Amino acid sequence: MNRKTLELWVGLFVAIGLLALAMLAFKVGNLTTADVLNSYRIKARFENIGGLKVKSAVTMAGVRIGRVSEVSFDSVRYQAVVTMDIDGRYKTIPTDTSATILTAGLLGEQYVGLEPGADEVYMKDGETIRLTQSALVLEKLIGQFLFNQAAGGDKGK
Repeated sequence: MNRKTLELWVGLFVAIGLLALAMLAFKVGNLTTADVLNSYRIKARFENIGGLKVKSAVTMAGVRIGRVSEVSFDSVRYQAVVTMDIDGRYKTIPTDTSATILTAGLLGEQYVGLEPGADEVYMKDGETIRLTQSALVLEKLIGQFLFNQAAGGDKGK
């Protein structure tokens, strides 16, 4: 095998490797949005969204049914407004559905979890989920625990 052919094969191998790394980076970074087809938008208001980001997953019963498309702040109500793109295959989400910001795994990636209600009327494009539960902030929980421990320690004296 001559030198030119060897260099050609090495170059081809490097190009394929770089392409594979790029695809892996897009997959890990949740930058692929082609999985939400014929979507419709719904909104939810939260007191605290923690580390929720655009393109975070929206799940129901553990199945990803959409993605967060926008996070904004309502300066009148002082709440975060989360806009979600829901896949068109899931048009039967009841209007009394609740939304919670949950944490997945050890790295703390946050996502929106939807719990279906029992209403027979379904959400339409542009509607807002009324029942929401904000993200748990670990610092607040630790502060409350320490405060309760300090208050309990004074009672024993």
